[in-house]
Amino acid sequence: MRKPTVAIVGRPNVGKSTFFNYIVGKRISIVQDEPGVTRDRIYADATWKGKTFTLIDTGGIEPESEDIIISQMREQANIAINIADVIIFLTDIKQGVTAADKEISLMLKKSKKPIVLVCNKADNFGRTTDDIYEFYNLGIGDPYPVSSVNAIGIGDVLDAIYDDFPESNEEEENSVIKVAVIGKPNVGKSSLINKILGENRVIVSDIAGTTRDAIDSEFENESGKYVFIDTAGIRRKSKVEEKIERYSVMRSVLAVERADVCLLMIDANEGVTEQDKKIAGEAHEAGKATIIVINKWDEYEKDQDSTEKYKKQVYNELAYLSYAPIIFISAKTGQRVNKLFEMINIVANQNAMRVSTSVLNQVLNEAIAIVQPPTDKGKRLKIYYMTQASTKPPTFVVFVNDKKLFHFSYERYLINQIRKEFTLTGTPVRMIVRERNQKDDK
Repeated sequence: MRKPTVAIVGRPNVGKSTFFNYIVGKRISIVQDEPGVTRDRIYADATWKGKTFTLIDTGGIEPESEDIIISQMREQANIAINIADVIIFLTDIKQGVTAADKEISLMLKKSKKPIVLVCNKADNFGRTTDDIYEFYNLGIGDPYPVSSVNAIGIGDVLDAIYDDFPESNEEEENSVIKVAVIGKPNVGKSSLINKILGENRVIVSDIAGTTRDAIDSEFENESGKYVFIDTAGIRRKSKVEEKIERYSVMRSVLAVERADVCLLMIDANEGVTEQDKKIAGEAHEAGKATIIVINKWDEYEKDQDSTEKYKKQVYNELAYLSYAPIIFISAKTGQRVNKLFEMINIVANQNAMRVSTSVLNQVLNEAIAIVQPPTDKGKRLKIYYMTQASTKPPTFVVFVNDKKLFHFSYERYLINQIRKEFTLTGTPVRMIVRERNQKDDK
């Protein structure tokens, strides 16, 4: 059974992100003192009384606004409300009940979902006692005064939502592949996720930088269960001027860290840029399974050999990602998008592959027989045995007589032999060299 889902909704700038961050215990949402900073839904898991639930932070709702971004924020909040089991309606006790609060309360009551009314910024409980009564006029029930900044009263709110959780059986462990969609701004990351999910899950707009946070979307089909992470486009540091942008770059890097598979999206019309190389390097250094996704292929002027020529150009620019498969898609039309799932499953499995020591050493001995280890000044490298230390990525420890004799070229040769034998597609392979008398904990 899935975890209960709780959505935090309310007007802009009432403190939703600060409230969200306190509960999840991490700096997940952007906190900045300006309205409209949290534009998309942000997901995170939190635990209360031993029960894990998913908390959603939403962009502020302005019921009457005609602004393009504000209206899309309102649409995102509506989607969050639809999928939530419990709704936290956050208001500002200092401002009192506003017309927008009344509109939002009507919208929430129509959802027929359990609603917990929270009055934030109640920093002085003695002074705000009388102020709280005004919120009974919303007709939602007892309001809970809290101070997100000072962590006052939040336990009572968590008790209230806990009581409203739907009854379910013990949560079963699911095999879910976490997929981070990475790339520079405006290459079609959000469009791809929307095409996969079949809903306007992430704001798609011509305005640059509209996806500021890393957004998680659960998805399941006949190929398996996935969580897609849409990251804010990683910009060149010279362009990262706003505090918000800096948070977004950091969050994109963290999204790579917690992913199983990275989809590196490249604009077909622009080709591989310096920024693409830096982003690709993040995935490679983190040891993530990676697929290179060439988007907007429907717009690219092609001839008979375009695909192979383009692949060669990409691998020339991204030589260290030569293990990553390339797929040509159009997020706009959906061309070959469905083929991504088979590829995601393959590279995720390869990234998590474990090889028995006996089989591994058989491959090692065959490789040594084909190409003898190098010598230096009459001294030959001796390789005693190899074992796999870890997965994600596959990491192998090779024990030798002298580390200095183990040249990089021979390491690369052994890695290529391991790749060839075990078809390690889409994943980096790490090799650690130790002298036989070296302790394992060093």
